Amino acid sequence: MKLWVLRHGEAVPHGSKVDPERELTEHGRKEVLSSAAHLIGKPLTAIYASPYLRAQQTAQIVREALGFEPEILTVEWLTPESDLDYVVKQLDNLSNVLLVSHNPLVGNLLSYLQHGAGHPPERVSTAGLAELESPELLIGSMTLNSLKHP
Repeated sequence: MKLWVLRHGEAVPHGSKVDPERELTEHGRKEVLSSAAHLIGKPLTAIYASPYLRAQQTAQIVREALGFEPEILTVEWLTPESDLDYVVKQLDNLSNVLLVSHNPLVGNLLSYLQHGAGHPPERVSTAGLAELESPELLIGSMTLNSLKHP
């Protein structure tokens, strides 16, 4: 099983917009394009994304950069504060998928899949891309093949 996890690109500050409506900055768009280049030639079968605008924009940029035909699958379980056990349950029977989400979920999920509960989260910058691999999805048993930051 391979899994890629991508944190959204840099977004506008909170300011007048509520969190789910924050959009990518121009710099954030460039960050995402840089990370998308690392996915060229990877055997992706699906792209799952948080419903938040910045994650949707990130997923769409990746989809277009890769010429990926299938539609983006928008799921509530990739929002920032989602429960880790629930997220892992959703990943059961999935392989070669890209998850586009937010911190703290991204950092916590990467740590949980590698080490199990009780470990500090991985540090993931905006548009940071992680690749995890394991023969099967078992909490604490996945190998982090790479963590690339734009």
